Amino acid sequence: MFTAYLITATLLALTLTASATLTARRAEPVVTNMRAVGVPDSWLPRLAALKAAGAVGLVGGLWFTPLGIAAATGVTLYFIGAVISHLRVKHYELVPAAVLTLLAAAALILRIASA
Repeated sequence: MFTAYLITATLLALTLTASATLTARRAEPVVTNMRAVGVPDSWLPRLAALKAAGAVGLVGGLWFTPLGIAAATGVTLYFIGAVISHLRVKHYELVPAAVLTLLAAAALILRIASA
């Protein structure tokens, strides 16, 4: 189980790092998508920080189980919120958020199972 968590957490952490970087730099596709679901521009730095913290926590969770569980829980909740935000405004381009929700939930389950 731990190897599965290692692979899942690493993949998710790399994705979160890229997303955090693009969000912090206010890349046009990210800003357009955030505006489409009603996220104010002032939230972008905080959302980027949450993604970066999730990535760090997932990697740290390789050595410290409670950190991995907490990070995977937080990332799962973050992306559940993203899916809800898309659905709330009837913006159905939510496949990336849905896939990341499932990947984060898998990381959570795998970390708990490998504890």
